[in-house]
Amino acid sequence: SVSVCVLGCCCCCLAMAASAALHCSFHRALLRSFQDSVLGHARLYSSCLISKRKQWQMARLGWNVGTLASASAVTAEDPGTCSSVPSAAVSDAGQKPTWRANIDFKWIRDNKEAVAENIQKRNSAADVELVVRLYERSCNLAKEVDKLRTERNAIANMMKGKVDPESREELIEKGKRLKDTLAVLEADLADITENLQREGQCIPNMTHAHVPVGSDGVATIRKLVGKKPDFTFPVKDHVELGEALGLFDFEAAAEVSGNKFYYLKNEAVLLEMALINWTLSELLKRDFIPLTTPDLVRSTVVEKCGFQPRGQNTQVYSVEGTDLCLAGTSEIPVGGMYMDCILTESMLPLKLAAFSHCFRTEAGAAGLATRADILD
Repeated sequence: SVSVCVLGCCCCCLAMAASAALHCSFHRALLRSFQDSVLGHARLYSSCLISKRKQWQMARLGWNVGTLASASAVTAEDPGTCSSVPSAAVSDAGQKPTWRANIDFKWIRDNKEAVAENIQKRNSAADVELVVRLYERSCNLAKEVDKLRTERNAIANMMKGKVDPESREELIEKGKRLKDTLAVLEADLADITENLQREGQCIPNMTHAHVPVGSDGVATIRKLVGKKPDFTFPVKDHVELGEALGLFDFEAAAEVSGNKFYYLKNEAVLLEMALINWTLSELLKRDFIPLTTPDLVRSTVVEKCGFQPRGQNTQVYSVEGTDLCLAGTSEIPVGGMYMDCILTESMLPLKLAAFSHCFRTEAGAAGLATRADILD
């Protein structure tokens, strides 16, 4: 698929008719545009504030990182929500905590009945009661931890002044007890925060009030574009036409890979490549940067793009024994390129055009994939 990203928003490029003819002049223009795009991309990175790790990676590639500055994430919590212990940075070799999504748990608690009804409508297995209990427990623990920290700081300040030996010993013992108690409570708070994030990320988005509830049979047609043509002969779909013309092979693909797979053959291959090249050439004229993206991405990147790689009815293939997933669309690795960057207004818009494979389980789409995947 070809994905287009402007101002950080990704959308799939619409299928467009193209000529299969490819000219040498196009390839020369493509090369010149690509060279300009690479230089522009390098300048973009040189002005982006990114992490030390990325500086090190770029230094290995010979990039000039002298003007780069590391950036730390800045988060602002909504008023009225309780604070919780932030997820600590963990090395690749260690177990990574759940990525912390910006979920308004206070709103979920205050609208528990509406959230529960929405969960039922969307056939989700999320447990809003558990989320509310974890949230309230985390709030209470956070208050207790803050209180003990205040006491510990007060003792530390008292120790800086003149204190008689007997009182000093008492303060030292009290400080040790507070330290031990804090260690236990902070560990409990970290575990509860982790569980709260894990359960909270299972709660689906709220459904718009005008969306009908049920199968496709109750869907509402909002607008029809164009007029449906009337044919005087039996109409064949693209699969029937393609098989008759020797463009597709479903039988061999089923033997090799299973159902829902196919081979493209003959002119269909040339047409696909022509569409890709024509689309990229049109986007290059509009100063887009062409990209090919990795097929494997970390599960945390997938989560940050709004997917649940290991949730129920997931559309994502996960690699067993690793934190890697097969990318279901190029928007995911494109978004990951800038997930640790602070983009200034002068650097916008970012205009990116990415081409990639798309690995999706298509769970729940039985019967649709055979006819639709070719045009995906």
